Amino acid sequence: MSYNIIRASMHKDEEKHWLGQTVFTIGDSKTEYEISFFSKNGKDWDYSLHFAGEPGVEEEFLKLDERLEVDDELYDDLLDAAIDSIPE
Repeated sequence: MSYNIIRASMHKDEEKHWLGQTVFTIGDSKTEYEISFFSKNGKDWDYSLHFAGEPGVEEEFLKLDERLEVDDELYDDLLDAAIDSIPE
């Protein structure tokens, strides 16, 4: 299933932890999702998924959250989009 990245960002907070976000759509859906990333060391990442704008269909949200748990390629692409936004 295809996806479209709308915007992404990544920065360090005052405690030097990495915080990032990627806003995207998936498939033919117009619903925008935001995945937020957090890491203390830049290697081990936690994430949280939520609607980026108006709430969408809860069943679709839950399916996407399940997919992120098993689809390493999708997860890595969304994380890489945030990492790639870091200014050099």
